Amino acid sequence: MARRQAKGMSARPIRMMIVGIPNVGKSSFINKMAGSKRAKVEDRPGVTRGKQWVGLQNGIELLDMPGVLWPKFDDPLVGEHLAFTGAIKDDVIDIEILAMRFLQLMAAQYPKMLCQRFNLSQQELEGKDGEELLKLLGRKRGMLLPGGEVNTERAAIVILDEFRSGKIGRISLEKPSLPGRGQAPQKPSSKEE
Repeated sequence: MARRQAKGMSARPIRMMIVGIPNVGKSSFINKMAGSKRAKVEDRPGVTRGKQWVGLQNGIELLDMPGVLWPKFDDPLVGEHLAFTGAIKDDVIDIEILAMRFLQLMAAQYPKMLCQRFNLSQQELEGKDGEELLKLLGRKRGMLLPGGEVNTERAAIVILDEFRSGKIGRISLEKPSLPGRGQAPQKPSSKEE
């Protein structure tokens, strides 16, 4: 850059590409670095549709990219976790089964957060599978169809939306195993499988 400036040429910008899976905060990071809202940001995946260069100070440019996913997952649990976050479109997977699996994970790994957000007692969680939890939360939130049956589709949408928007709290879907402490928690058992 100094040699180019010494010759009277403008310095070429340092260019960096920001890459990651959908909905992890690439555009938010770029906006923070730029000090202003230059990249469109929403609380859902798929907002960034094309490439956009954002100039920073000191001749640095960041390329905002749409989220990328690898075409095939060796572990179906990886795909499920991405679906929880909304990185995989809800119309690709059964939203009710997805919410049931999410509730099973929450009951196993974050029962206090689940109880706090949905005003449950620990006893109400005990021994319930994902379907029972989905119906319980739908009933508590008044999501009933005529005849008193729980609208499980509506309940599933609300539960996943609340997770994705951070209303349930900070949750780690994957935890590394620690040396001497065994493996990370495995996926919860399911009656839906």
